Amino acid sequence: MLQLYKKIKYTVIMLFTSLFGLNAQKVQLNPPTPAKSIYDIEVKDISGNILNMSTLKGKKILIVNVASQCGYTPQYAELEKLNKTYPTKIAVIGVPSNEFGGQEPGTNDDIQKFCSNNYGITFIMLEKSKVKGNGQHPLYQWLTNPKLNGWNSDTPSWNFCKYLIDNDGKLLAFFTSSINPMGDEIVKYLK
Repeated sequence: MLQLYKKIKYTVIMLFTSLFGLNAQKVQLNPPTPAKSIYDIEVKDISGNILNMSTLKGKKILIVNVASQCGYTPQYAELEKLNKTYPTKIAVIGVPSNEFGGQEPGTNDDIQKFCSNNYGITFIMLEKSKVKGNGQHPLYQWLTNPKLNGWNSDTPSWNFCKYLIDNDGKLLAFFTSSINPMGDEIVKYLK
């Protein structure tokens, strides 16, 4: 019953944002070469292992700040579908954050269990992190600082904001929470 409620709530949220034009995106068709390469950044996955972003060279990368108690949480299913549909073209990275409405209160272990048990997540999940403000994760410092990434200053405005990196490590686009991961706005870059 709870899953049905969540699906209905998510459908209503997506319909509302579509009807009222809240599906914002910023795309840089010819992104500049960033001052700092995303491939120079090392991050920790949700299990505490080091992941060097350079291991993802040659693929597009979709980085999403995620939360397990949000109206957009059903996007986990769409992110997993994207990951499985285009495994050679894109690496999906989820970054749990508790900064928006306290909707990710759990520990890394809690989050990992939730993602596995409810959505069968196989894409990369990083450790719970701050995605804006003081103590911002180095990955999000790069994503939101035009001096580093070449053009974008948009920080996440809510859970499930998305950043798309091209095959050469350039920031290609920023998408708000309401953009469906399997929607044309993102998938068109993978065909």
